[in-house]
Amino acid sequence: MKTIVDPQHALGEGLDAIRTEFQVPTGFPRDVVAAAETAARRAPTAHVDRTAHMFVTLDPATSTDLDQAFAIEKAGEGAGADMLLHYAIADVAWFVDDGDAIDREAWRRGETLYLPDGKAGLYPPVLAEGAASLLPDGDRPAIIFTVRVDPAGAVLLDGVERALIRSRAKLAYSSVTEADLPAGFAEISARISADELRRGAARVDPPEQEIERVDGKLTLRFRPRVWAEDRNAALSLATNMAVGKALLAHETGLFRVMDAPDAEAVARLRLTARAFGLGWDAATPLDAFTRTLDASDPRSAAFMLAVRRAGHGASYAPYRDGRVPYHAAVAATYAQATAPLRRLADRYVIRAALAVANGQPVPDVVSAAFETLPKVMARADATAGRIDRAAIDLAEAVMLEGRVGETFAGVVTNVDERGGQIQLGDVPIVARVKTDALPGSELSVKLDAVDVAKRMVRFTVG
Repeated sequence: MKTIVDPQHALGEGLDAIRTEFQVPTGFPRDVVAAAETAARRAPTAHVDRTAHMFVTLDPATSTDLDQAFAIEKAGEGAGADMLLHYAIADVAWFVDDGDAIDREAWRRGETLYLPDGKAGLYPPVLAEGAASLLPDGDRPAIIFTVRVDPAGAVLLDGVERALIRSRAKLAYSSVTEADLPAGFAEISARISADELRRGAARVDPPEQEIERVDGKLTLRFRPRVWAEDRNAALSLATNMAVGKALLAHETGLFRVMDAPDAEAVARLRLTARAFGLGWDAATPLDAFTRTLDASDPRSAAFMLAVRRAGHGASYAPYRDGRVPYHAAVAATYAQATAPLRRLADRYVIRAALAVANGQPVPDVVSAAFETLPKVMARADATAGRIDRAAIDLAEAVMLEGRVGETFAGVVTNVDERGGQIQLGDVPIVARVKTDALPGSELSVKLDAVDVAKRMVRFTVG
């Protein structure tokens, strides 16, 4: 997850240290670059022509590694008609052969790593930001998932095909208008969101934090999340759910699974909400409360980050007889297939979906990958998580560097043998201090020391 952005490059030296510490790749080996340059010239020969479809992409304005494009149409007349979402995904497997240099390097990396000032991609830019990216500068090979969405928002995978597409526009979250988007975009997103509500899903998408200089001081602010991001996320969700259903029905696949936060985690979240001054009554469950949050409100946004970190995190699980894989935040079976330029596992899920949707056996190499990918992706996710945490620690240290000696109010959310964790109310920071106070206690803590180089801040009760 990309949590922090640094447009003013205030964290540059510290981010260089993070790259060194976590051995973040700064480029690609020569043989991988050479193989990618050759693959980029590969002409699509197994793809039907769908260039007449009015596909568009919708991403952050600066993104060039575009995994997804979409087109929408009604499947009939009247308000009760189904809608068809044609979700085109970059056909990475067309450019990457099993066991070639590009593939081996992707297995070493697992996923794209994000830092506030850049990224270390899963694939070389000549593919990820060129030949395989669904940019609007020419025809591109893609995998089109056609997802049928009924009036209640339930989804079904109608078909999967290799196709040649042509994006008509590269739309940006920050500037897109309703008129820019395909007809039906708002309606299909609303249907999918309504189905989430009926399922009791608790999907939380906090906004990014941004380093900003205000009156000469650095601070962290939440970048407002715009309406187009949430609607676009609904399309990806629907596609991944439809793919998950189809693979489960064919007794194959690799699924994203996650347990709901346990009772202790929910209790800590209630204390966190209190620290932020958020009214969460005892009768309201977590999923219902999160749906009331406004991501444009800094305290709500900070609480949403806390929710994302409260559970044990999502993991990958291959199909097993008699088990129904479940993702608690989605409240459904769910397989990730919509970001193959950024996640290794998606390339294999796409290949499996393409096979089962067309009555073909899943390739042995894909079935074998489903057994080994969970460990590979867990390692990559863990590395990404540590980098994300290090970047947050760095940003907090930079932000607090000039505030040594100040006091902050907070609420104790957890106590263990190492002391207490206190959620500060004025800033989205969790402080650890030595205290015997019980969870729920309100405390005032003093910032005693900041070491930016070590990404360390130290508080004491007082």
